[in-house]
Amino acid sequence: ALLCSYTVIAQDNEKTKSEMSADTTKKQNSDKDKDKKKSKTYQDLVTDSTKTMVGMVTVHLTDDKYYFEIPDSIFGRDIMAITRVAKTPTGAGYGGEQANRQVIRFEKGPKKKVFLRVVHYVNISSDTSETIHTAVVNSNEHPIAAAFDIEVTRPDTSVLVDVTSFFEDVTQALSFSPFFKQYYKLQKPEKDRTYIESIRAYPINVEVRTIQTYSVTPPSISSSSNRSPAVDLVGGVSSGALTFELNTSMILLPKNPMRPRFFDQRVGIFANSYTVYNDEQQRSEDQVFAVRWKLEPKNEADTERQKNGEIIEPKKPIVFYIDPATPAKWRPYLKQGVEDWQQAFEQAGWSNAIQAKDWPQADTTMSLEDARYSVIRYFASDIQNAYGPNVHDPRSGEIIESHIGWYHDVMRLVKNWYTTQTAAVDPKARPNIFEDDLMGKLVRFVSAHEVGHTLGLRHNFGASHATPVEKLRDQKWLEENGHTSSIMDYARFNYVAQPEDGVTDLIGRVGAYDRWAIEWNYKPIYDTDSPKEDQVVLNQWYLDKAAGQPSLHFLTERSTFDPRAQSEDIGDNSMVASEYGIENLKRILPNAIDWTREEAKDFTRAEEVYDNIFGQFRRYIGHVTKWVGGIFDTPKTYDQAGAVFEPAPHDMQKSAVLFLQKHLFQPPTWLINKEITNKLKAENGVKRIADLQESTINSLYRTDRLQRLIDSKVTYPTAYGLEEFFTDMQNGIWSELYAGIGTNVYRRNLQKIHLQKLIDLLDAAEDSDGTISSFYRSTSSVDPLLTDIRSLALGTLIELHADLKKQARKSSDRMTKFHFEDCMMRIEKALDLED
Repeated sequence: ALLCSYTVIAQDNEKTKSEMSADTTKKQNSDKDKDKKKSKTYQDLVTDSTKTMVGMVTVHLTDDKYYFEIPDSIFGRDIMAITRVAKTPTGAGYGGEQANRQVIRFEKGPKKKVFLRVVHYVNISSDTSETIHTAVVNSNEHPIAAAFDIEVTRPDTSVLVDVTSFFEDVTQALSFSPFFKQYYKLQKPEKDRTYIESIRAYPINVEVRTIQTYSVTPPSISSSSNRSPAVDLVGGVSSGALTFELNTSMILLPKNPMRPRFFDQRVGIFANSYTVYNDEQQRSEDQVFAVRWKLEPKNEADTERQKNGEIIEPKKPIVFYIDPATPAKWRPYLKQGVEDWQQAFEQAGWSNAIQAKDWPQADTTMSLEDARYSVIRYFASDIQNAYGPNVHDPRSGEIIESHIGWYHDVMRLVKNWYTTQTAAVDPKARPNIFEDDLMGKLVRFVSAHEVGHTLGLRHNFGASHATPVEKLRDQKWLEENGHTSSIMDYARFNYVAQPEDGVTDLIGRVGAYDRWAIEWNYKPIYDTDSPKEDQVVLNQWYLDKAAGQPSLHFLTERSTFDPRAQSEDIGDNSMVASEYGIENLKRILPNAIDWTREEAKDFTRAEEVYDNIFGQFRRYIGHVTKWVGGIFDTPKTYDQAGAVFEPAPHDMQKSAVLFLQKHLFQPPTWLINKEITNKLKAENGVKRIADLQESTINSLYRTDRLQRLIDSKVTYPTAYGLEEFFTDMQNGIWSELYAGIGTNVYRRNLQKIHLQKLIDLLDAAEDSDGTISSFYRSTSSVDPLLTDIRSLALGTLIELHADLKKQARKSSDRMTKFHFEDCMMRIEKALDLED
């Protein structure tokens, strides 16, 4: 027993010694590994077989591993990271579109780490010596998006970090947003199918191209009506995965940001902002500054020439390249749209400041996704649109680059617009397929508009209001001025000109306002030391050049209730302009079949023409409706006299109501041409007209509009007021009742719609969706129970009930009698009246 016990103990002791020996060996090997790692040299990682590209950050590729050699000069510098989709699955956007944009910053952390932070400019204190700077920093910590082990340190020069897993594991800051992933049901990246295609270094940027494959949530069968808005893409359904090719451009922002130019609400320039704090303030300040490209003279001699009023070429012009995927015949027109802005820059003191070039396909050092280059990207898409964004430095507003998105079917859009608005006067607007010269002019028109956005210009929907309507019929005047002073207006084409006028100038172009806005944004200001001093100069420019010139005014995106600022309209009087427009629609509609006729084809194209005509008529109705309760909203500074807010003239508002009575409430039966509609629609248009009447009445009786009528009458006794509006609407809509004549189906529908709206006004308030902010203004809806709105609605219903009761007995028309009795009973039910 003793021997056995000893043996067991001896065996246990031997096992322990063995394990201890193994642990010791493991520890020694681990220590050797650590020592080996500690002793790793630059030559260990950057070998003779390493592929190296020197740039902002030098990139090394060794044994399938990518290393960034980050120089000390880059730490703490702001870098703009712009991620674009180079290739995308069907249905998930288009190659060339932006997927993400962040400002990032490398910094050295503890424990031999390099951190990558995502930087947000929301609150700043630019002077680090001020006491409040510490408080700002303490409340605005930038998130650490990634951490890297320092592999090698080169004293006083740089550090090496392995970035392979960073890009292969897909970091949110340089990939898709969470919303994008949810929308397309993207789950985690599949590592075996996600890899780095290439990383290239250049003097001020690094270009990273990755292939990212995601598993997707499988589609589900659900009977629930609350279906998820997420999309099942065909690739995900067929394979359970989606693959994207992405390109991230990491561009070094200037060490010293461009001096900002403070935003002015009287000039339509896109803006950025942040809240500024300093020790001398008594309140924080929102600093809002315009976005613009940095143009500067080549040398001191040019600076002096420009000071003396000469036009000079900039050191670095704005250059747009044309995507080689663009059909060759449209490229010259896209380039013309870019270079149409040269005249505007000349007014600002710059020649050849903006240029268009074909993409140099033979140059393999250039990439369409490289954010150093601005490109008009061509998308094979049936989307009828184009867009012109810009990427700018959030610290100063300096535009870094732009990729204009050009969808193939934007040509279909402009073709439909041009036919609907001008075919009455331009025979070239009538065929199914436009001649290349005409389509080219339309492409140029859209190109110039989108380029304007990339230069910093907002839409100016008020520009066309500066043009008197009758001048739209004057060819000589149009040749000199165009039908709107801004191509940034949604003025589209001249729909006012009549066939007898001989007008051929129908397409918009860069105008007087556009040249002024570019001058304001890009003309250098010399002999000042700060943005605040610049602001004084800019204000004086406005007072001297623009304040007294309506064609140079900016009216848009501030107000939802200024009838001068409307999209898709032209001229200074919507009622007169729309009258002319309707006359042209009446000329076009009867030709919808003949102009679209194709052998062995159905009536699809004719139906498209008809729908566009109806849509254009709807726009005219909308333009006129906005005048009722309209408030002019004219941005001003303390230097300018007069009101900022004042009601639209009484006569204009009254004429708007009369226009609606004539052209909409009296049924527009010209839209129901049975020789056309019986080939296109199963119904003959009665409901379609009623729907338009209903939406217009709902808009007219919105409580925010009615409240403006109340306010206007109190402040301006001669203004168009609520009571007059109710009377005009009542007399027009119920004219058969007061005249003792029969009704038709269109009028009976209208009267029921109007009656129901009056009854609705007796109830609780609409939900308020109005907001007031620095750039966008609207008015809130109100509770009709607490205003004269309900009183007028109630009084009108009581009077209407009495009139219906009297007339129903006299009416000889059977349907009219039934209609009046029906309406009378509805009022009795709403008011709980006893017979």
